[in-house]
Amino acid sequence: MTLLILGLVIFLGIHLTQALLPQQRQAAITKLGPNGWKILYSVISIIGFALIILAYPQAKAAGGWIWTPPVGMRHANSLFTLVAFILLVAAYVPGNHFKAKLKHPMTLSIKVWALGHLLAHGSLAGIIVFASFLIWAVIVFKINRQRDRANNVVAATPKLSATLITLVVGVLAWAGFAFWGHLALIGVSPIGR
Repeated sequence: MTLLILGLVIFLGIHLTQALLPQQRQAAITKLGPNGWKILYSVISIIGFALIILAYPQAKAAGGWIWTPPVGMRHANSLFTLVAFILLVAAYVPGNHFKAKLKHPMTLSIKVWALGHLLAHGSLAGIIVFASFLIWAVIVFKINRQRDRANNVVAATPKLSATLITLVVGVLAWAGFAFWGHLALIGVSPIGR
């Protein structure tokens, strides 16, 4: 469990620098240069993520179960994940209605993904991982929205075509991951195959 928590602290910690420590982050960019900062940021992120991936199965086996989620929560999680995929795609498709309205769809994507998984997983390790990501996303979303208001950020005018592309790509990405990717990468099929 210690390695899992260390991985979460490293991974989520480096991803909090822009939201919580913008001046220190800028000082590091100035000192290291933009590419130096990106390399350091990437290396730290990869180390944290690798620790999470490597430690999670062991922590799950050793940590026990806090509760047994009802089977329906797995189905609900599939819907949460569908929404999360659409929001994730919305972060990258310029001029869609989701981004115009929600401002930070990627952070919302992580919130929705983490909440859905938190409801569907009752292991101590699962609760720690998904609650950590949920708390991180709540903090970052709030800080980003406050910064947007302070800077009078105005969203681009959305286009229906961009929104339709977002929906189609998001649903297709979700289907690919639900039917093949999750089993291949995580070792568990979310659709019960």
